[in-house]
Amino acid sequence: MFITKKHLSRRTVLKGMGVTVSLPLFEAMLPAMTPARSTAAGNKIVRLACLENVHGVAGSAAEGIEKNYWSPAATGDKFDLTPTSLLPLQPYRDYVTIVSNTDSRGAEAIAINEIGGDHFRSAAVFLTQVHPKQTEGSDVFCGTSLDQLYAKHIAEDSPVPSIQLSIESVDQAGGCSYGYSCVYTDSISWASATKPLPQVRDPRIVFDQLFGAGGSPQAREARRKTTVSILDWITHDVARVQKDLGPTDKSRLDEYLTDIREIERRIQRIEERNASGTQRELPNAPVGVPDSFDEHVKLMFDLQAIAFAGDITRVSSLKLSRDVSGRVFPESGIRTGYHNASHHGSKGPRLADFAQINKYHVSLVPYFLDKLKKIPDVDGSLLDNTLIIYGGAMGDGNLHNHKRCPLFLAGHAGGAIKGNLHVKTADGTPMANAWLTLLHKLGVNVESFGDSTGEITL
Repeated sequence: MFITKKHLSRRTVLKGMGVTVSLPLFEAMLPAMTPARSTAAGNKIVRLACLENVHGVAGSAAEGIEKNYWSPAATGDKFDLTPTSLLPLQPYRDYVTIVSNTDSRGAEAIAINEIGGDHFRSAAVFLTQVHPKQTEGSDVFCGTSLDQLYAKHIAEDSPVPSIQLSIESVDQAGGCSYGYSCVYTDSISWASATKPLPQVRDPRIVFDQLFGAGGSPQAREARRKTTVSILDWITHDVARVQKDLGPTDKSRLDEYLTDIREIERRIQRIEERNASGTQRELPNAPVGVPDSFDEHVKLMFDLQAIAFAGDITRVSSLKLSRDVSGRVFPESGIRTGYHNASHHGSKGPRLADFAQINKYHVSLVPYFLDKLKKIPDVDGSLLDNTLIIYGGAMGDGNLHNHKRCPLFLAGHAGGAIKGNLHVKTADGTPMANAWLTLLHKLGVNVESFGDSTGEITL
């Protein structure tokens, strides 16, 4: 048998009629008889996904702390998730790191005229940990966010530096309330202190962004009116690449393209259903947006997973809800609107209801973890080489404070994060300390971040 050093480039793409499909990692991309780590294609690439939720959590209220509604009682690796809203993470506890008792001081009011604007600062503060300038004009000012610092560090070779997604409506024009521009409410990713990045709510737009479907807006619109898949435009390239693949890689390619087609079909079905004339729960939402929160979140998770698998992008952010949203989540078993539920008045039954909503939101995350764990990557799975951040910059939503903010991590970040750990920080610890620690673990060399005072021990 003759073995050569010939291999398939990690940058190989499938193209056709405005469609560009990047490929996942194949064995053929690694030279024969060569250790993976000694090749460019075999280097671990850590992906970063940041998930923000709003209104704080029941576990940050006084009674919620006593009942361990969010953080478990024990620290270290012997913690019990049973009483907490984090219980749905139990099957993945080896991948989970809980960081409790951190504060987002940047979201607090520092002047009299800022009092009451906590909701309209929090989103901008979550990943920046910088106090935003109070303005309803275009002269917004905050800070560069954690995800964008990492994107600048890692995303040079990926077609899309980062993607910013949202589940609820965004309005980035004019003022929202309490003297704050809507961009503060609707943006969690900031490329610089003056450049908030817009978020995309419509899964169709995200899909087209990832796969370059259709070329021009007119071509995309024309293609959507047909049943033709983007994969129909790359059949020639698929056949060409398959000739250089072994059985394992051929199976991997088939699974990858099947995943893309399934996502595309789901988007098409949503568009058909929403354009059918039947009454919608979200009448003002774009035609590609599912009425179901559950369906929408999972579709956005699928798009992030497929983007990570094909190395289309290595950084994503997803805003799960909009501040002061009154959306009802019937799957949680609670019929109270989200914002109203957060104003529980520290009353036992209402606090328990809010904890149940928190638990429902967390229960969607294992779907994402499961998708990543099933996708092979260097020395393990995508979940092994991904860092997922889940949290928010508000603590007790009833008090609108920013103490004991919710935060957990998932994934092993290429071995940088061990998992199965609960770290409770000292009172008054800035959440920025966690971000500084994570940036260093991700290889980003910064001396400080936001209002950080040092690192924490993970």
